[in-house]
Amino acid sequence: MGAITVVRRRPGLAGLRRLLWFAQVFSLALPAIAAGPDPPTQTQPPPAAVADEDAANFADAALLAAPTTRDHIGRVVVPVMINGRGPFRFIVDTGASHSTISPALAQTLGLKPTEVRSILLDGITGSAQVSGVTIDKLQAGALTLQDAPMPVVWAPVMAGADGILGAAGLNGQSLEVDFQHNRVVIATEVTAAVRTVSTRLHGLRLTDGLITLDTRVGRVPVRAVVDTGSPRTLGNLALRDAVSMPRSRGVMARLTSVYGATEDVESGEVIAAPVISIGALRILDVDVICGDFHIFKVWGMEHKPAMIIGMDVLGTVTSLGIDFKHQDVYLASARGNGNPLAPNSVTSGARVSH
Repeated sequence: MGAITVVRRRPGLAGLRRLLWFAQVFSLALPAIAAGPDPPTQTQPPPAAVADEDAANFADAALLAAPTTRDHIGRVVVPVMINGRGPFRFIVDTGASHSTISPALAQTLGLKPTEVRSILLDGITGSAQVSGVTIDKLQAGALTLQDAPMPVVWAPVMAGADGILGAAGLNGQSLEVDFQHNRVVIATEVTAAVRTVSTRLHGLRLTDGLITLDTRVGRVPVRAVVDTGSPRTLGNLALRDAVSMPRSRGVMARLTSVYGATEDVESGEVIAAPVISIGALRILDVDVICGDFHIFKVWGMEHKPAMIIGMDVLGTVTSLGIDFKHQDVYLASARGNGNPLAPNSVTSGARVSH
């Protein structure tokens, strides 16, 4: 199958500021938010989407499979039933080892967080002890979790969602995201319709549930984490040093402060990455925010070039499928013939982490 080429346009200054505000990386839904304007309110009418037949009415309450455009970073949201109530809006985060819940939803469900902050969360910029609740039963498509402890994370980092659905529970399941038809499915396997028209990339699953892919940034080999919960693509310092071109005298580096749910703040440098190659996929014109981020140390990925592939890249394809059982990732892009899935033929307590 030929290479899939995606051209990701760099936004203008206004667009960049908006994108930098969305520069989040969820570590058990602990995002890192780069400095920028106040969060935009959700004013767009939600498209119709179905992720579970029992929650079809949820389509009128949330944007489920938003693709990436120049000034809008996509997100993947599914309806979730908790303790028989719902549906509630959860962001699907393949970069989170566990799920998390907002304080507002915990209050709605009558769940009282533990007085002792017994869960240590590892976020992009640091770690923090947080309180948790226990969910009797969580259902999302083919996924069912029982007696699941969940950290309670303050609502603003949820970007308006009720919680984060982490990939740790997706062991024998699959995730399908069809940006063309605004459809998200959690099932037992990736459908044949997606498999036959997509480029399949075999990944490596780490012990905390992360799916990683062998990637190249220019000529540099990179270990990349597939992260649907991160609107922006981020890299470690080893990646920055390996791919950055020498700057002319007087040219300043583009810097931004990166914040998380903890009090730790890290500085990130925005670099223009060369062509990113993931199997047959070629991504052009991507800005990557690089820094000495805590989460790469947690993963043991700080010494060699590593990156987090965010929705600014993943959201540019028309469909995304992840088979967690077999560690396969399926990517497809649209042809001019209108087929939405046809690829282009162009040459002290629990410790959880993202």
